[in-house]
Amino acid sequence: MLNRRKFNQLLLYAFGGFSISPTIGCYVSQKTSKVANASQFLWKWSLAQWSLHKQIQDQTLPILEFAKVASELGFEGLEYVSQLYGNYLSQFSSRLKGMQQLAIDLNEKSNQYGQENLIVMVDEEGDLAAPDTPSRLKAVLGHHKWIDLVAEIGGHSIRVNLFGEGDTILMKENSVKSLMALAEYSTPLGVNIIVENHGGLSSDPHWLIDVIKTVNMENVGLLPDFGNFCLERQDGSRWGSPCVKSYPHPDEAIRLMMPYAQGVSAKSYAFDANGNEMTIDYRTILSIIQESSYTGYIGVEYEGNESEIVGIKKTLSLLQRTSNQLMDQ
Repeated sequence: MLNRRKFNQLLLYAFGGFSISPTIGCYVSQKTSKVANASQFLWKWSLAQWSLHKQIQDQTLPILEFAKVASELGFEGLEYVSQLYGNYLSQFSSRLKGMQQLAIDLNEKSNQYGQENLIVMVDEEGDLAAPDTPSRLKAVLGHHKWIDLVAEIGGHSIRVNLFGEGDTILMKENSVKSLMALAEYSTPLGVNIIVENHGGLSSDPHWLIDVIKTVNMENVGLLPDFGNFCLERQDGSRWGSPCVKSYPHPDEAIRLMMPYAQGVSAKSYAFDANGNEMTIDYRTILSIIQESSYTGYIGVEYEGNESEIVGIKKTLSLLQRTSNQLMDQ
């Protein structure tokens, strides 16, 4: 369980010459979120663990209670966040032992509360579009353990970020190398590699889709997020500072990304008195998703200033209400 495998292909293909045919390793994943949905709604609802990150980080919510909370709030699927497990994994004598026990615990809890394990959102494992080969290799290898974990818990994907340095051409080339390497590793395990629009160049749908089309592997896709369209932040910061340049047409971006979607993230920040998100047009975006024939899970990711539980409930209510409206039209 969770054993490291040889990565000769990774070294040959991803970090040698950039000369792979884009059809090499083409693989149709058996684990995808594009599945038939027998729910009363157009989609099933999953909970992104980041929606509870404040409670988890201040330790008012034990991290293994995630499945319980999701069940109580009416969700059916779970989207985990790797960076929230630092304290949990630090208890073990080795990272491998920690990951093995984590797989056991996540399976036990998800089964107990009737939840489906879906995605692990991987952060802080290095930049997949780093300009130098050693840094990219380290980043790719850092993602392997999370691919292994997803396979062990029956999920369908890891979500990755495409951060690095350089111009758009160099960033694309290095992103493609790393995504192909991860896809080669994950193919035998039936795990998808999905990229979120998560800031910087990845929030430009044209650049992002160009990367995915160049990779051209069935187990590499996208995780469209309703709200992450900041292309540039003040002082060049990656997170935290004010956004000074955004992609101007989020609705168009979602429409462009949906043909490659293997998951969807419903971001929310704040709500008006009628329960509508104040900065994101849920009706328009969900109409676009409906038109795309996507019938998998939509994940709730609340990032506002209200109580996390309150924000999650408002987001789920908005999704359910809008889904009903679309079904009735």
